Amino acid sequence: MADAKTNAKMERVPVREQDPKVRAANFEEVCLGYNEAEALEEAHRCLHCKNPNCVKACPVNIDIPAFIAALKESDIPKAYDIISASSSLPAICGRVCPQERQCEGKCVRGAKGQPVAIGKLERFVADWAGEHHLKMKEAARKNGRKVAVIGSGPAGLTCAGDLAKLGYDVTIFEALHKAGGVLVYGIPEFRLPKDRIVAKEIENVRNLGVKIETNVIVGRSVTIEDLMKKEGFEAVFIGSGAGLPMFMDIPGEQVKGVFSANEFLTRSNLMKAYRSDYDTPIVHGSRVVVVGGGNVAMDAARTALRLGAEVHVVYRRSEAELPARAEEVHHAKEEGIQFHLLTNPVEVLAGEDDTVCGIRCIRMELGEPDASGRRRPCPVEGSEFEIGCDTVIMALGTRPNPLISSTTDGLEVNRKHCIVATEEDGKTSLEGVFAGGDAVSGAATVILAMGAGKKAAKGIDEYLRSKNE
Repeated sequence: MADAKTNAKMERVPVREQDPKVRAANFEEVCLGYNEAEALEEAHRCLHCKNPNCVKACPVNIDIPAFIAALKESDIPKAYDIISASSSLPAICGRVCPQERQCEGKCVRGAKGQPVAIGKLERFVADWAGEHHLKMKEAARKNGRKVAVIGSGPAGLTCAGDLAKLGYDVTIFEALHKAGGVLVYGIPEFRLPKDRIVAKEIENVRNLGVKIETNVIVGRSVTIEDLMKKEGFEAVFIGSGAGLPMFMDIPGEQVKGVFSANEFLTRSNLMKAYRSDYDTPIVHGSRVVVVGGGNVAMDAARTALRLGAEVHVVYRRSEAELPARAEEVHHAKEEGIQFHLLTNPVEVLAGEDDTVCGIRCIRMELGEPDASGRRRPCPVEGSEFEIGCDTVIMALGTRPNPLISSTTDGLEVNRKHCIVATEEDGKTSLEGVFAGGDAVSGAATVILAMGAGKKAAKGIDEYLRSKNE
């Protein structure tokens, strides 16, 4: 039931953003977020339902009505305590979580107007906490039991943080030179600032007592068997993500000027190629075609635009089926990126020097739904056409690297090399080994990976407690 101060406005408080013409030429954060007055006004739109479906739709089960109630009373430290009890990465989630498909998608306000801007409120609280140097509540006293976490992306950080709060001695092993996983190599600075946001959230996890060792490639530097039999870890969580890019296997895909979005974004995001004070090489195409319609495709397209290119996105279904967040598609269009929908590449064209000079496409039409539930795109005979370009970026998804599974006897994987694990607690086919996130599901969202890490932490705790019985 709404309280007497509830804001009856059907539309949410607008969030401030950089002007599209300005931001298209820089890598500063696009969304500027709410100030305190705007956040309080938006918080008062919450009806505080007796049966809050928003909480059920949150993969990490944040008590959304409670944190908004605290925010309404201007008790921002309490709001932060409520959020951080469930999420170790609130400033990140407030920026990149697809709330429109989860908590906000279930908000009662959305039935006759716009849902409460839960994500923007979470971001405000987390940013305010960071600016005022608030810390998460201290972890429980150490119990002396060691757990290894493979991967420092959202699944690994969440699992490690939750276990540390329960008193476990947790060490994260990260293959790259910098912690963060997809948060640092996959998502651009203009959506998720690395030093100001990601580094601080990782430091919050460290402050819980979690140790992070970088440049450790599990399967090469050390094996899971070594961790458990030689180094004394009683349980292992595999949250190594899905970093192997997928391609179309069409003619011309191997010519110079064709890149995976994974490589392109890693160069820009992790290796800072977009900055003039770094020497990392990156392609500066003048006319770039990005193939794909997910968030990674939008990130690659908007990065190429900021590097000076005219950018075209090619996607085989219609706009209604675009898997990217509506906000990201809207921002891409505002910035001048051109969309070619119901269009599918059939060949990458090369010039005399074996370098990309264009891409041949065919028009598509939607038929009956396929296994994903979306209508199947079917080619329209005789509709081929060409788009001239000097660079093609393939953003078609990723799959897990088989390194860990190939060096761990008895670890069951499916035909896509995804680790087989139970959904409720992340148990794998090996005793004491748990897994979650993209290493299990294939490429998905940050918040779903966090949800899997949270479930696995609970599963690991129950497993280790049962060993004492």
